[in-house]
Amino acid sequence: MNGFNRRSAIQAAFAAAAAAALPAVFGQAAAEPRVIEMTARRYTYEPNEIAVKAGERVVLAIRSIDFVHGLNIPDLGLRFDLMPGRVTRVELQPAAPGIIDFLCDNFCGEGHETMHGRLVVSA
Repeated sequence: MNGFNRRSAIQAAFAAAAAAALPAVFGQAAAEPRVIEMTARRYTYEPNEIAVKAGERVVLAIRSIDFVHGLNIPDLGLRFDLMPGRVTRVELQPAAPGIIDFLCDNFCGEGHETMHGRLVVSA
């Protein structure tokens, strides 16, 4: 390795180390969102009540078991089709305490109206 390449490699190593340490220096670790695994099946979401904190980043990882269910979260203006055999990831960060309802909006048979749930957002 010639002098120029060695110097570039050393500079790159120092830059990478400094970038990795930066969040710790400022007390801001870039936290990954909490992943909440869910299942959608006729006529329920499991779990159907989820506790989160205001400002917390969460990802709902939802697997449909039997049908193309819909996930509608009216208060957040979000809507997704949940394809059987796939995981649909929905990232949320509720800003304020309260209740955020969600429901299936693809008719999945008798009992469809019971397929709903809620996020309970605490302070």
